Amino acid sequence: MKNNRKIPITRVNKFFSEEDFNLEVDFGREWLEGDINIKVILFQVLQGESSTDDIYGEAGRNEIRFKAPVELTVNFQMETPKNESWNPDGSLRHLEHGNLTLGIYQSHLDELGAEINYGDYIGYAETEDKMTYWTVSNNGIITSDNSHTMIGYKGFYRTVTCVPAPEDEFKGI
Repeated sequence: MKNNRKIPITRVNKFFSEEDFNLEVDFGREWLEGDINIKVILFQVLQGESSTDDIYGEAGRNEIRFKAPVELTVNFQMETPKNESWNPDGSLRHLEHGNLTLGIYQSHLDELGAEINYGDYIGYAETEDKMTYWTVSNNGIITSDNSHTMIGYKGFYRTVTCVPAPEDEFKGI
């Protein structure tokens, strides 16, 4: 049950206030959006509007509906590609991108009216003519831990984890 009351956060007010918090967020966003400036595209899945089958409740590849794509400025980390072999003689091999970890300010998402959910797709332009896609596997919605708060004041930053989307699963819009 969600509580709609506004409760002032006063746990560290002697040394850190709402104004200090906002200033620190502004500093961080200026660094991320001004200096780093890495962009990804968020393809938000419209969960209620996608056609699903009656048995498994899954949507077919061409039956998924999306909101308009949103460009996000993020802190970006891509793991090393994974080269796997399933046969002892190496005849059945698979090479795919590593997982993608994105850091994003909650205030940036709020300004854009965007929300990142499980199953959404993230597009990243590897080169001028090649876009790769990932599926969100952890939307980072819990921001109450120490690494996502400012000295325990309140959460401000989300870490989103994505796994590579198969090339035949999502082609962008």
